[in-house]
Amino acid sequence: MSDRGGSPVVASRDNARVTAARRLHERKHRERDRRFLIEGPHPLEEAIAADAPVTELFHLWDDETPAVRSVVERAARAGIAPIRVSRGVLAWLATTQTPQGVVAVCAYPDDVSPSALAAGFVPVLVEVQDPGNVGTVLRSAEASGATGAVLSTGSVDLYSPKVVRSSAGSLFHLPVARDVSASGAVDALRSAGSRVLAASSDGSVSIHDEDLAGRVAVLFGNEARGLPPDVVALADGTVRIPIHGRAESLNLAAAATVVLFEAARQRSERARTAHPEDA
Repeated sequence: MSDRGGSPVVASRDNARVTAARRLHERKHRERDRRFLIEGPHPLEEAIAADAPVTELFHLWDDETPAVRSVVERAARAGIAPIRVSRGVLAWLATTQTPQGVVAVCAYPDDVSPSALAAGFVPVLVEVQDPGNVGTVLRSAEASGATGAVLSTGSVDLYSPKVVRSSAGSLFHLPVARDVSASGAVDALRSAGSRVLAASSDGSVSIHDEDLAGRVAVLFGNEARGLPPDVVALADGTVRIPIHGRAESLNLAAAATVVLFEAARQRSERARTAHPEDA
């Protein structure tokens, strides 16, 4: 199939490149191929800006919306040949009910060790299952200046479509160590010079009274169960977020965001104190 004056439009699900991309809906194929999907113009813009290894780009052949047109043109300038597809093919490739005009394939980045992240603040997510929470924490980690994040074994797949979408591009800017045990992450971070703290609603020290400005890693637990006692025991101490209202606790992503930005505030305060002439 082709439109007048344009390059061919792929309209068959049986196209080899379409079939290879569609299989990336499943984690086992993502791991085997070491590739994942990026959906929507904004995440794809961020991926291209970060020089992520985008290998293919499928876009709706007649989509003339500015965001889609812009990212397709940018991809072409970066040497990524756009593949024009029919609405049926794009809907089959996408994992959302309302595709945003573009789906791309990206190779996995090189794996990161937790020890490589220990130069500053590092959130460690232990068996966190909600992709929206993981994506939000990655956004907050990047925005607050964290050096990276760790996603333990037993957590949701870092490259699942929902995590990729909810990270809003932060996945392409923030180094993330994945599929490492909680004990392995603690050992690696501590060996690289990090203090390791566990976040808990009954933590012994308020985050406002704990030094979070240096090399610090904070463990955050599963949405429903929190941190297992044996993981808490690995930490050098426990911290809590003071709750002043009647709410018993915060959502995991909200709690991690509060801690991340408290650490950022403390770093800024330390820098101002060390260099008051720059304040």
